[in-house]
Amino acid sequence: MKKQNNGFKIGCIVLFLGLTIYYLFPTVQWNLEQRHMASMTENERVQYESENIAKHQRLQERSLSLGLDLQGGMYVTLEVGTPQLILELAGDFADDYLEDVISTAAETAFDQNTNFIDEFVAEFERRDPDAMLSRYYRSDAENITRRSTNSEIASYLRNQQNAAVERAIEIIRSRVDRFGVTEPGILQQGSNRIVVELPGVDDEERVRDLLRGTARLEFRLTPESDEINNVKQQFTNYFNQLEEEADTLDENGVKNLLEIFDLRGPTQYSFGYAAARDTSDVNRIMEKEEVQNLIPGNMTLLWSASPFAEDNGIGLYEMIAVRSQIELTGDVISEARVAFDPNTNAPEVSMTMDSEGARRWARITGANIGRPVAIVLDERVYSYPTVRSQINNGRSSISGIGGVQEAEDLVNILMSGALPAPLDIIEERTVGASLGEASIRAGLYSVMFGLGVVAIFMIVYYRTGGGIADIALMLNIIFILGILAGFQATLTLPGIAGIVLTIGMAVDANVLIFDRIREELRGGKTLRAAIDNGYANAMSAIIDANVTTFFVAVILYSFGVGPIKGFAVTLMAGIVASLFSAIVITRVIVDYLTREKTAIVSFG
Repeated sequence: MKKQNNGFKIGCIVLFLGLTIYYLFPTVQWNLEQRHMASMTENERVQYESENIAKHQRLQERSLSLGLDLQGGMYVTLEVGTPQLILELAGDFADDYLEDVISTAAETAFDQNTNFIDEFVAEFERRDPDAMLSRYYRSDAENITRRSTNSEIASYLRNQQNAAVERAIEIIRSRVDRFGVTEPGILQQGSNRIVVELPGVDDEERVRDLLRGTARLEFRLTPESDEINNVKQQFTNYFNQLEEEADTLDENGVKNLLEIFDLRGPTQYSFGYAAARDTSDVNRIMEKEEVQNLIPGNMTLLWSASPFAEDNGIGLYEMIAVRSQIELTGDVISEARVAFDPNTNAPEVSMTMDSEGARRWARITGANIGRPVAIVLDERVYSYPTVRSQINNGRSSISGIGGVQEAEDLVNILMSGALPAPLDIIEERTVGASLGEASIRAGLYSVMFGLGVVAIFMIVYYRTGGGIADIALMLNIIFILGILAGFQATLTLPGIAGIVLTIGMAVDANVLIFDRIREELRGGKTLRAAIDNGYANAMSAIIDANVTTFFVAVILYSFGVGPIKGFAVTLMAGIVASLFSAIVITRVIVDYLTREKTAIVSFG
């Protein structure tokens, strides 16, 4: 009977060990590949990577993933722009009074670290206790009508905020997946914040654009050139007059606009241009009320997405005049892909519209032949091609793109969808690769030190039995890594702490078993009988201790975030592996060593 049981146990050990090796093998292969590529020159490495793209992608997907704290990367906290969302929900009902209430509430919420929506409702009621928020908000889907109370409106706004955060998380996850990050962490924090962890990412600016890009694609017409020239003339007269009347100049130097901004522009539809370093100063001047009064209400001035020329290595950006009215939005885009201009081979984004968008696009292009249509994405003009003929197939393209990488990012953003509200980066941390390597070394040393101390103690105290426990302990660590790789979990620095803790827990089971065996031997029982009774009597204590700890790990995983989850995952894997090692592996080895009556096995 015992042989049959041991045969089953040996089969389980072989199966478990085989699965562990299977799941860890890609990790070993990938590390060997990285060492091999590190010895190459830059050109050799680029060529080698291009020839083995599929292989490397497969190995990366199946390898044991390292967390942000081990391989470096970016940690970003985003905040959903609730004030902008609340203003947009008002739609056409919004006015200057509502904007002022929202602005005041936003400042109060920021200064006092309180909930914006609560401050918004309180500020609205403080100004006029009898005023009704239903004056601004309607929703047939949420049953919000003219008779809805302020508390009902507040509940509606909170629901919209929650929905916006959930939608933003889905869009960010889609963008990050298309970006190619392995095992990203995307979590909601509080009511309107999102934490994003991107292991292995080092292109900070590209990640910022990827996460913050709202993907608000708009098609707008441009004003007539005569109208643009008239506004230019008003600007010229106004700033020349300011320069003559020196006493009217403020300390910010409004007069300097004409010195840093050229009103000629590269085309007749340009309002002007400025060097990259001066665009922020131009924006500051343009935002002044007296300057805004010079611009017609049906005209909007937007910067180009990329420079149209360079001056001594400095990019020159064009300010383009477009109509305030939006003719078509990106909601109609059903497909987007990277393409190349057949004449210049420059990268562009080719877009295909759905049936409704194609119908409207045909109407817009048919009615504006000979006029430019500006393609605007996130308040930046990518191009404003002139319509040559009516477009009936619903196709268009975005040109003026800096490179293939930017085109790929634009496709990513467009296909992931537009964010329901702006996202602001309120915290950003970058973990360098060298810091990650230092963490790996520290974690490895801690595991080796803990393993060494425990192994020496077990041999000194339990002699042969301690050596058996040490063999099971080393296999236990391999099993833990195999479980993490098999379930595509991420190994983090807290996870390594979980492995160190598991080392102690793994020998704890053997301590219980070996001490019971020693008690049985002192009671005069034979070695075989002592071993059988020792394993049987210690089993209940082992199961109770490990099961309760496993439940604690489940709770930590369910309610914890970030590092706590990493610790919980490793702890659960360690408990499963240690139970298997202590109950199965050590018993098989002990049975093998005591199969002969003359066998000498010491338990201290």
